[in-house]
Amino acid sequence: MSLSVWFGLLAICCLGAMSPGPSLAMVIRHTVGGSRLHGIVCAWTHSIGIGFYALITLFGLAIIFKQSPLLFNSISLMGAGYLAWMGVKALGSNGGMEQKLAKGDSASLWQAARDGLAISLFNPKILLFFLALFSQFVRDASDHVSQIIIVVTPLLTDGIWYTIIALILSHPAVLPKLREKSIWIDKLSGIVLLLLAARVLFTLEL
Repeated sequence: MSLSVWFGLLAICCLGAMSPGPSLAMVIRHTVGGSRLHGIVCAWTHSIGIGFYALITLFGLAIIFKQSPLLFNSISLMGAGYLAWMGVKALGSNGGMEQKLAKGDSASLWQAARDGLAISLFNPKILLFFLALFSQFVRDASDHVSQIIIVVTPLLTDGIWYTIIALILSHPAVLPKLREKSIWIDKLSGIVLLLLAARVLFTLEL
């Protein structure tokens, strides 16, 4: 893989990671409702999901998913259901994050890890992103080193970007202000997740 091709890959990965969406909402929620570490854990488990999609795209499995409507729709339905469940839970929390913070409690690191991984694995939009944009770089991965690079690049780009977000939001000058608005972060996260679930259902190929 040439350096120019890698720079193109890196640019695509940066654009994908930096686009606002449910992943950002989830990292914010765990950083504000937990701690800097919670946000970072959520960020890196999310990146594992991104790496998984890069891997299956590399081996051509993503095309199989796309060409099998039954399989793709089944995965999409499961994903939409899980996203909707997380959305309803956040939306109906009635200040759950705020109440936990007042008690000195926070979500566990396991919950942060679970949500980070789930928000990437159960989002069919990410699979479509890899099929549309990422797959064009697969043909340049003609050796093992290039194949490793093509999987590791999106994984590290995603993890580093959301780690930066967690570090910024957990700064002492920022975090207290965000925690004052924690009830609205709960609500906004719920709305974003429900909208994504609805979008997944709307775009099913029936």
